[in-house]
Amino acid sequence: MTNTDGRVAGAYLQPLLEAAGAHGIAAAALAQAAGVAPHSLEATAPGLAARDYVRLLDAGASLAGDAHFGLHVGQRVRMGTYSAYGLILLSCQNVGQALEQTARYERLAHDLGRSTLQRDGAVAHYRWASNYPGASRHLVDSVFAGIRVCGDWLAGMPLPPASLAFTHDGGGDLLRHAAHRDEYVRVLGSLPAFNAPANTATFDAQLLDWPVPNADVSLYPVLCQHAEQLLAQRQAEADAGGGIDAQVHAAIVAGLRQGSARLATVAAALAVTPRTLQRKLADAGTSFQAVLDQARYGLARDYLREPDLSLVDIAFLLGYQEQSAFNHAFRVWAGTNPGAWRLQQLQEKQAGLQACAGHA
Repeated sequence: MTNTDGRVAGAYLQPLLEAAGAHGIAAAALAQAAGVAPHSLEATAPGLAARDYVRLLDAGASLAGDAHFGLHVGQRVRMGTYSAYGLILLSCQNVGQALEQTARYERLAHDLGRSTLQRDGAVAHYRWASNYPGASRHLVDSVFAGIRVCGDWLAGMPLPPASLAFTHDGGGDLLRHAAHRDEYVRVLGSLPAFNAPANTATFDAQLLDWPVPNADVSLYPVLCQHAEQLLAQRQAEADAGGGIDAQVHAAIVAGLRQGSARLATVAAALAVTPRTLQRKLADAGTSFQAVLDQARYGLARDYLREPDLSLVDIAFLLGYQEQSAFNHAFRVWAGTNPGAWRLQQLQEKQAGLQACAGHA
């Protein structure tokens, strides 16, 4: 295990406790078997160390005698499991946006690993890199089962099975038994390839355009602002020597939403001098301008998905004095101007609606 300081939110722990309870395993017995303080499993507890969560998964599997304990934990995941960012997912326009926001905000629910999403022409790749590569297969299984459950729920229908690949061995000799393989298929929709280089789900990129039925997109900007504030708070509480680029990113986003994201104001928010901040960013292999551009590009894509915001409004929200400056910057980032990018997103959304109707 590589991460010693990560946390898991209390809400993210609940599916594990429910899965154990279904086997008659009390929280106190689970805590004792895992060597975890019992009070950390109480409903009022704010969370627990991520390494303790990993131990609880293994203890639950052992006490329950359940070879697929991780899958069964993931099956009990609900939108509320994901803490604050679960509400963001409910306000996303489509599945792709929900996966993008998962990559951005999943750390609000846990520090167990990180997601990335890549669209490669007609194919999309979702990857999950575990912060605990030495953990048992139950961790990866639980994460992907939870994504499957919530993906179907968000889309309002079962999503077509993805092509899955996991880094673990799938249970080794257990794979010789059809019932063991069948359980993977039942929960995940397909049998993963095991001993793979990375944990991935590969699927038709059109699925990214499937809409989220009844999404309250009007809440999206407000919820993202709240989530960014939570991220900034977490980063401020983190070790000052680590993750400086993420701290600066969060401070820039918060600053842009409040009307100012200059080097001096961000440095003041992080309680360092501008020169010290520049040095720390250089040591991390980046610069203030690079992080600022990354933050602006991410926000620009979110704003461009809001049809009520004009390009002038978006330029202002991103801290530009002139729309022409925003247009130039966006062409550098995306290879096209913001108006053309917005039109492409609209066309892809309409295509997604048609595809969704065809599958209904």
